[in-house]
Amino acid sequence: MIIFSCSNISKSFGLDKVLEDVSFHIQDKERVGLVGVNGAGKSTLFKIIVGEVVPDSGELYLSRDVTIGYMAQNYIVDSEKSIWDELLEIFAPLIEMEQEIKALEHEMEKTAPGPELNRLIRQHAELCELFKEKNGYGYTSHIRAVLMGLGFKDEQFVLPIKHLSGGQKTRVALAKLLLQNPRLLLLDEPTNHLDIESIEWLENFLSSYSGSVFIISHDRFFLDKVVNKIIELEKGKSTVYMGNYSFYVKRKEELRQQQWKEYTLQEKEIARIQAIIEQQRRWNRERNIRAAESREKSLEKMKRVEKPGELPEPIRFTFETRIKSGNDVLSVENLSKSYGNNHLFHNIEFSIRKGDRVFLLGGNGTGKTTLFKILLNKVDCDSGTIRWGTNVVPGYYDQEQSDIDIDNTVIDEVWDANPEMTQTEIRNALAAFLFQGDDVFKTISTLSGGEKGRVALVKLMLSKANLLILDEPTNHLDIPSREALENALSDYEGTLFVISHDRYFINKIATRIFELTPNGIIEYLGNYDYYAEKKRQKSMSAGQNVEKKQSSRGEEDSSGKQEYLRQKEKKANERRIQRRISMIEEEIYNCENEIEDMEQQLCSPEIYSDHEKVLELTNKISELKEKLGELYNEWEELQELQEA
Repeated sequence: MIIFSCSNISKSFGLDKVLEDVSFHIQDKERVGLVGVNGAGKSTLFKIIVGEVVPDSGELYLSRDVTIGYMAQNYIVDSEKSIWDELLEIFAPLIEMEQEIKALEHEMEKTAPGPELNRLIRQHAELCELFKEKNGYGYTSHIRAVLMGLGFKDEQFVLPIKHLSGGQKTRVALAKLLLQNPRLLLLDEPTNHLDIESIEWLENFLSSYSGSVFIISHDRFFLDKVVNKIIELEKGKSTVYMGNYSFYVKRKEELRQQQWKEYTLQEKEIARIQAIIEQQRRWNRERNIRAAESREKSLEKMKRVEKPGELPEPIRFTFETRIKSGNDVLSVENLSKSYGNNHLFHNIEFSIRKGDRVFLLGGNGTGKTTLFKILLNKVDCDSGTIRWGTNVVPGYYDQEQSDIDIDNTVIDEVWDANPEMTQTEIRNALAAFLFQGDDVFKTISTLSGGEKGRVALVKLMLSKANLLILDEPTNHLDIPSREALENALSDYEGTLFVISHDRYFINKIATRIFELTPNGIIEYLGNYDYYAEKKRQKSMSAGQNVEKKQSSRGEEDSSGKQEYLRQKEKKANERRIQRRISMIEEEIYNCENEIEDMEQQLCSPEIYSDHEKVLELTNKISELKEKLGELYNEWEELQELQEA
């Protein structure tokens, strides 16, 4: 069932046309990702949907009784209340019902047996049943589960919101929205302030969400896990792809290659026909002129294949080193840090060698950024030793970009850090990061988060450091910019020490992972997939140890075997479903190609002049379209089974 649709939505700001005839729909319980480069109009579209921006033209449809919940990027809750009390407000009707039940119970205690007591008992029973239906006995557990899922600890629930950091306030806002349970959930970059554990919790929450979800995100791993449909905004236009992010990337490239092939073939055919027309006109006989005119009419009627648009200009850059470091880059021993009673970590020990690509992982508040700032002498440690290797030149990317002067222009900010360079050299460096023309004279304070990130990357590139210390470098970057950064770091000959919650990025770059805990660092020799698998094995091993202890106490339980068999059958069924999905996707691809091929044949003069052939092709196209509809229906049913 369609619960929401956009039809031919257009929006311009001055001469800048952001959206042009954008059309799509969202089904009940569908999970949709909205992708596109920074500036493509994604947030504008969300604001149009919730009524914050008025479109220039087009129509919106919202099914009756559908509520929309919207969280803008970096939206925060600012309140005098504690975290717990703020979220408790959502359940005010249940709290009122709970108080009414207690009042009835108090009244029943005072009432003598008789008709009045019977009436109170009936009223109490009805109210308790309604309270149960509305999860009245579980709403506090629900609040606790959401808060803990988003990285808050029990002792933080009582903290006043006004004393929280910006990132924590954003997480409170997200918790509030999830607990409100709207029928259509709109989330703009929901993973920006979450650690990996919280992102994984959110993935599971959204995958089983009772309503529909519409998400703007540049997190490719997250999009692959959560969404089953992608809407791409490119040059103002919308294109819908039925699948997750990986399917979208593959399908988009296939369609582009197919369109180029069809366009090239048609251009050759047009050139051939035009050559014949010119030849016929040169012969200049009545019969030749009639033939030329006939072919000209066929050209006019030909349905032209649109030339594929030029791909957006990519960011192209490399990280070079001025000098090579020694083999031993960094050594840390017995490092400890506390803020008052808040003990971040102690006895931290590790070493990094030349060429290592180390990622530092850990939950929010474990001290990852603090550790980086200690290494760079920006924060003092309580105890410990830091030893730098020979010729090590560190370059730092600060996720808060506190080293950027927001009153500077873009060109001055980079030039101030590199006064020995000429204006042409500075402008060439900025152009590689898509700062061209008058863009270089924009004031830093007017830039978006992604643009500020690109300015910081320009400065980092020009530093020619042989050790890059990067704190969340992919935050605010769109997907093409993330891919450009990945390519540059893959080719980098120096050493990397990185904080990131972008699992796709970690997988591509990491060779070692340090997990920061209060009691030290746990090392994993691999990328994110390796790290996640080792964590899973540890968790299973811990569970098995608990089972062994229970068994030694004489607690016999055969449910483990039954659960194993159930899980085995479940996984086999999941594999069968996935195989069928893959087969259907292949059939859909072939079916769409056949339809497009036949529709192209109908444009051919040799075909459309043959009535029987046209009728035959038209019937075949109708049959294929009917089959295509059935395939899409089966695909959607299997997706629902897979997600159940």
